[in-house]
Amino acid sequence: MPESATTLRAFNRTWSRHVGVLEESFLGTGRSLGASRLLFEIGGQPEGVGVRALRGRLGLDSGYLSRLLRGLEREGLVEVRPDPADARRRVAVLTARGGDARAELDRRSETLARDLLDRLSPGQRTRLDEALAVAEQLLRAGSVRIEPVEPGSPEAVGAVRRYFAELDARFPGGFDPGDAATSDVAGMTPPRGSFLVARSDSAVVACGGVQPHADHVGEIKRMWVDPTWRGLGLGRRMLAALEEEVRRLGYATVYLDTNATLTEAVAMYDRAGYHPIERYNDNPYAQRWFAKALA
Repeated sequence: MPESATTLRAFNRTWSRHVGVLEESFLGTGRSLGASRLLFEIGGQPEGVGVRALRGRLGLDSGYLSRLLRGLEREGLVEVRPDPADARRRVAVLTARGGDARAELDRRSETLARDLLDRLSPGQRTRLDEALAVAEQLLRAGSVRIEPVEPGSPEAVGAVRRYFAELDARFPGGFDPGDAATSDVAGMTPPRGSFLVARSDSAVVACGGVQPHADHVGEIKRMWVDPTWRGLGLGRRMLAALEEEVRRLGYATVYLDTNATLTEAVAMYDRAGYHPIERYNDNPYAQRWFAKALA
C-alpha cells in the first residue's frame, strides 16, 4: 500500500502540472477546473443533469457546487430550472453559449493531449495508452461505494432484474424467475435481512442480499456484478461486504448456492473459503451449495 500511494501521488503531481490543473484559468478559458468539469458533465446530457446527481457524481460540497453553477449562470452558459418530473428538484442544462464553450474546451483539451503525445515515440504512446486504461479501470473500482438500500426499492429491483436477464442468457435452458424479483423482498428486510448495492456515481453496478436460513445461518442471495465491471475485484468486495452483513445480523454461518454454469462465481467462492455442502433448498436452478463459518 505505501508504494502504491507514493506512485499515485507522484503521478498526480506530474499530471496536474502538465494539464494545467494548477492554473486559475483552466486551459486558458478564464474558468477554474471545477467550472470546466461541470460544463463537461452537464453537456454530456442534452436533457440536463440533476443538481443532486452532479453533487454525487463529482463528490462536491453542495455550497461549492451552487457557487460554481451560479458562476456559469452569470456567464449565460447554464440554466438551472425545476425538474419537470419533480418540481422539488433542480436540473442544470447547457445554453447554446454553454454548448459552444464546452466544444471549445474539447478542442483545447484535444490540442493539449496531442501536444503531449507528439513528444513520445509510437512505442511509448502504446505503453501509455495501455497503462492509462488499466489505471482508469482500477480508479473507477476504487471509487465504488457499497451501501444498504430497501430491497423493494426501484434500484434494488432493477439490479436484480438485470441479474435475472443475464442468467436467462447464460443458462443453457434459460431462466424463469417468476415473481422472484419482488417475492424475496420480505426475507431481505431488516432486522433479519439486508440488501446492498454498489454504486459508481449514481449507477448501480453490483448488488446482493442476505436473508435468514436458520437461527444461526444467514444466506447470501442475488449477488451480481455488472459484466463491464468484472475483473476489477468488485465481486470480492461485494462478497466481503455481504459476509460482514451476515455477521452484523448475528449469524455464525453463511450459506449460498449457484449454478455450475457460473464458473467464475464457483471459483471465487472457493478462493473465499467456502466449502461444498449437500443441497439445502429447492431452488431448481441451483447445482452447487456452499457454506462458510464466520469468525
